[in-house]
Amino acid sequence: MENRYEKGLNKLNEVDGNAGTAVIESLKDIAPDLGKYIIEFAFGDIYTRPTFDLKQRELVTLSALTTLGGCENQLKVHINGALNVGISKEEIVEVFLQCIPYVGFPKVLNAVAVAKEIFNN
Repeated sequence: MENRYEKGLNKLNEVDGNAGTAVIESLKDIAPDLGKYIIEFAFGDIYTRPTFDLKQRELVTLSALTTLGGCENQLKVHINGALNVGISKEEIVEVFLQCIPYVGFPKVLNAVAVAKEIFNN
């Protein structure tokens, strides 16, 4: 039976591939426990819940990160993750557009700018 870390790492790799692993690796020299918490809690406990599929989870995540604002680095990872699980560029942009009435144009413009950067790479 998989432990939380293994379960979370498998889910992280399924969603984000190398991008997620790169985030965890970047934390090893400064905050390795943070990487462990991300894997065990976010991906091991939350992302493996049965109700949503990976596309739905990524759509929720993109919406939440846009709403929070100031999460451009995490948006990069999750836009790549969204593309990786089969969400189209148009669907990603639509998530941001749907946020306008609730979070305003500045946060949505920031999210769209990140998406543009990812889409052009």
